[in-house]
Amino acid sequence: MAPTTIPWKLLSSTVGVGVLTPGWNLDQPGPEPLRSFFVDVWFESPFAVSPAVHLGLTGLDADQRDTARVSLKIVAVNGNGFRAAVSTWAASRIHAVEFSWLAIGA
Repeated sequence: MAPTTIPWKLLSSTVGVGVLTPGWNLDQPGPEPLRSFFVDVWFESPFAVSPAVHLGLTGLDADQRDTARVSLKIVAVNGNGFRAAVSTWAASRIHAVEFSWLAIGA
């Protein structure tokens, strides 16, 4: 019996979020030292299993009064999509972030 092979699938896109996005909370310092905004991304066509997802920061609009601090991480992934967290801390004010993503799986 020959092994069954599943073809690889690649999906990618770019996402932009910022002060015009409902719920954006990174443009003003808050009471918490770490402030995060979560972005849900849904795949155009689902994967059979959770793919590997790579993120790359491609744009940043930060206030010049303080140091620009930003973190971009994946916090959850499944076959239908993923959730990314854009975070900042201290007095940094982030007005917008753009990131590209690449999902590789079957």
